[in-house]
Amino acid sequence: KDGLRSQVSAALKEGRVTPTELCQRCLALIRSTKFLNAYITVAEETALKQAEESEERYKRGQALGILDGIPIAVKDNFNTAGIETTCASNMLKGYISPYNATVVQKLLDQGAVLLGKTNLDEFAMGSGSTDGIFGPVRNPWSYSQQYKEKSVPKSHSEDKESNWVITGGSSGGSAAAVSSFTCFAALGSDTGGSTRNPAAHCGVVGLKPTYGLISRHGLIPLVNSMDVPGILTRCVDDAAVLLGSLAGHDPKDSTTIQDDFKPFELPNLTDVSKLSIGIPKEYHAPGLSSEILALWSKAADLFKNAGAKVVEVSLPHTRYSIVCYHVLCTAEVASNMARFDGLEYGHRSDMKDSTESMYAATRREGFNDVVRGRILSGNYFLLKQNYEKYFVKAQKVRRLIANDFVKVFRSGVDILLTPTTLSDAAPYTEFIQEDNRTRSAQDDILTQAANMAGLPAINVPTALSERGLPVGLQFIGRSFQEKQLLTVAKWFEKQVQFPVIQLEEVKRHDNDVFQHQKSASIS
Repeated sequence: KDGLRSQVSAALKEGRVTPTELCQRCLALIRSTKFLNAYITVAEETALKQAEESEERYKRGQALGILDGIPIAVKDNFNTAGIETTCASNMLKGYISPYNATVVQKLLDQGAVLLGKTNLDEFAMGSGSTDGIFGPVRNPWSYSQQYKEKSVPKSHSEDKESNWVITGGSSGGSAAAVSSFTCFAALGSDTGGSTRNPAAHCGVVGLKPTYGLISRHGLIPLVNSMDVPGILTRCVDDAAVLLGSLAGHDPKDSTTIQDDFKPFELPNLTDVSKLSIGIPKEYHAPGLSSEILALWSKAADLFKNAGAKVVEVSLPHTRYSIVCYHVLCTAEVASNMARFDGLEYGHRSDMKDSTESMYAATRREGFNDVVRGRILSGNYFLLKQNYEKYFVKAQKVRRLIANDFVKVFRSGVDILLTPTTLSDAAPYTEFIQEDNRTRSAQDDILTQAANMAGLPAINVPTALSERGLPVGLQFIGRSFQEKQLLTVAKWFEKQVQFPVIQLEEVKRHDNDVFQHQKSASIS
């Protein structure tokens, strides 16, 4: 939980640890936690080379900043020059981009060490990180001391292997990578909750910035009007550090803000009496577990008892948002996926009867059922006879949803407090009983409205459930008011004191390192 600014960067500057040692330690942890399936590609050679270059800079006293020498991971739907970018799909298996996404380039320019690319649902379509071609991601908390103590096998014959829980999605690989200490921060993407949902299930901080604050250039698009690069870290301070490194105008993305972004250090909030916290009654959604409801109430009381004004508010159009989101999401997916035709890049079928048959065979072989299903839905909504009835109407409803938030914030509310997920993480065997569309509709219900309105939102790990699994709460802020949002989130994080995951693999590895250092110092 040590912050990048206060601990890790300081240790690197003082020479207590070198970037190469840090990188090697993370790579060793990636190997020992391989069963989690968090990474698709581990760029060991590149990472060690970057760490060595960082080490040289530290020796010369010319470190590039807080992120110099810090190991990070990137979701495998961001383009990375020289490293495969697959989107966990057969369509892009083996594809190596000629350029870096802007966010990746910004991290590298500041000396960050790129360990590899993380697992996801195919083309980021899903909420479990179970639907990619490389197999499902396992939640590190499935192997934690906290979960093992609470989970009793249903029968003696039940294999502990079948007891593991999902990470949430679609950025499950990035969340698992941060949660299992294999990197200090990771990039995800967030279209309807794909960073906040796995952050909640894996007990990490997940920030979805305001739409347009961070460049989307080089993020393989899902829904252009909602996609935002997301940030996953172990504490709120670290999310602010990464945001400061990534935010700002990008000439390659016309939807980014024009103004310069000034990075900020988060103050330690001591007085919350001037704050007004809104509790949207519509977020008491069907299926919300009693455990999360109790935690939500407890969090509201925490603010109240500290002197903040806590008010119930209404966002009346929230109940239409998941249906509206489904229409807009699939329509934009249908448009975006048209580029994968087997001609320019990615998979190409051997079918040579005609161009049309090659297109069809390529897309049949390259996409899974989930992606094909969303393309079909989207094209249906965009048919001439359906365009007004579905797509245009959904855009109007989206405006009403966004206006609800505007009205609430104009009434004097500073921050909204809501649950992030309906429950803690489901066991994998239970999760796959329902299809992707049903699951996504349930899991996005509390998160996607922030994407529709383009607002910043953050998941803060809050407590462990009765099963010993993480539960998070979500804070939603005003547009471009990330500093206020993160300051409040930091205050809350300090109050709740979320426990550190007790992971056997990490302990064992630390003991090995300690023994090695001990014998080295003796000799």
